Amino acid sequence: MKTAIITGGGQGIGRVTTQYLLTHGYRVAIWEADTDALTELRESFKASAAQILFVSCDVSSEVNVRKAVEQTMAHFGQIDALINNAAIMIEKSLDKFMLDEWNRVISTNLTGPFLCAKHTAPYLAMQKGCIINICSTRAFQSEPDTFAYSASKGGLLALTHSLAVSLGPDVRVNAISPGWIDVSALKKKAKAKSDELRPEDHSQHPAGRVGQADDIARMILFLIAPENSFITGQNFVVDGGMTRKMIYV
Repeated sequence: MKTAIITGGGQGIGRVTTQYLLTHGYRVAIWEADTDALTELRESFKASAAQILFVSCDVSSEVNVRKAVEQTMAHFGQIDALINNAAIMIEKSLDKFMLDEWNRVISTNLTGPFLCAKHTAPYLAMQKGCIINICSTRAFQSEPDTFAYSASKGGLLALTHSLAVSLGPDVRVNAISPGWIDVSALKKKAKAKSDELRPEDHSQHPAGRVGQADDIARMILFLIAPENSFITGQNFVVDGGMTRKMIYV
């Protein structure tokens, strides 16, 4: 049975992907910094406890990442896939955006995937495994006041092809760039709410709807499948065609 690590697996895309991985026969190590989310997830997945390892981990800390790798190897004995999903966003105008806030976003969203890749790479190579970096369409387009998030995702896109060239052929590395994915109801209880999506929200997507976390989970399953071993160094935009549509107001 293969083992996948998913960072930030307690909420949103990570939480849904965890369910997909379990359903498709993977053992899953969930690395999550939010202790409330981790506790709630542990309760939700009681029935699958034998297939899951819950790890409290801040991916911006190399000490944390080293320990998380050790725990995962001790528990499962192998690592076949790393899904770098953990990310945070701080939205503020440029004059109010503080350096420590910039550093916190970059540390989680970009340094975190680097550290996770660095410390799992030897074990992934043993299994001819793969890394999936959850990037974003914000790597190449922006809304106002998302400086650090957009910069971190642009860096993650570049890190993806750098890792693919450096770790190949033993480890494949790809990125997925989600567009508008509605995860409002998939957060921990204190923050979960279902956003009321308007017809115009859906209609600005050529696919006719706003995305769901399942759309990303299915792409992850596709990319980690061994039969897709010729795909590496690539970025897959999953956005319902939104970034291809010219909008005039």
